[in-house]
Amino acid sequence: MKRNSSSLVEYGSSDEEGSQTTFVEPSSSGQPLAKKPKKLPALGTHLQPRVPVDNHALHQGRRRTTPHVEGQFAAYVYVPIVIPRVSKLLALLIRIYSAAKRVVPSLQPIGFSDGDALKEPGESSNLEADSIELHISLTRPTYLRAHQREEFKRAVRSAIKAKAKFSASFVTFSELTNDERTRTFLTLEIGAGHDHLKTLVENLTPALRAIRQKEFYEDPRFHASIAWALLDGAKTPIGDTTGEVHLPSTQVVSNRHPGEHGVTSTSNTTDFPTIFQFPPSLIPQLRAEFCHELVQRGVGDFEAQEVHLRIGKEVSKWRLSE
Repeated sequence: MKRNSSSLVEYGSSDEEGSQTTFVEPSSSGQPLAKKPKKLPALGTHLQPRVPVDNHALHQGRRRTTPHVEGQFAAYVYVPIVIPRVSKLLALLIRIYSAAKRVVPSLQPIGFSDGDALKEPGESSNLEADSIELHISLTRPTYLRAHQREEFKRAVRSAIKAKAKFSASFVTFSELTNDERTRTFLTLEIGAGHDHLKTLVENLTPALRAIRQKEFYEDPRFHASIAWALLDGAKTPIGDTTGEVHLPSTQVVSNRHPGEHGVTSTSNTTDFPTIFQFPPSLIPQLRAEFCHELVQRGVGDFEAQEVHLRIGKEVSKWRLSE
């Protein structure tokens, strides 16, 4: 028996669970009209992936110069320097910072706070940690995919397994800038221990080459940064810096600061003060006033006992051999 086409029923596809059965009226030609697809509702905000927001106001004017890539992790290798809060070195660092900040008011401390500089000698807070930590970088910032993390950990562990702990010391002050020329740093440079640090860098080089990352500087100036300031603007385009440039201390020196994870300042930040560079007299002034204390026994000397690898927020630690 021939059925009337007007009684035909069109059902929703299997992808539309719970949808109502739809009756389609025939057109004048006797063919059913095409059903207009329904627009799916937007995902709730709690189901959407979180995208990092580059809000420089939350980072004292610093901006991300390496774009965020989902599944990519910033990493770097460094030697930690743990400085007790009750120590001659930290007391000296606070005095150095205070003297530098009088000349460069926009200076920001690393490892300690402006509040530390305002305290009387020996004054402390029960809420503070017992120590601060500075870093001596052994690699530039490195970028790993998720599947490379464990491989890089194994490579770092292998590179340092035969290295014994060693003595080192800070001997002078320098001004160094990051590769992007967007921030400048007040640093303590290493004297004793330089060769040991260079050996660690050389041992890490094959691991960096294996993942096609930049090697460390050919003629490194090992240092720990204690303060930084935003620069007016990049004199060299980002990505154009191919090595370390050694200039007199009264000029800006190019060197990647350890542990910045791709987050640096911007040259057109109007909310935060910037400088062209430190005044030429600052570093000589600090050397004349504080170097004789820095090199005293029990002040600027320390034992390098561990190597750390930071990948994102995760830190792996290995002790150097006895």
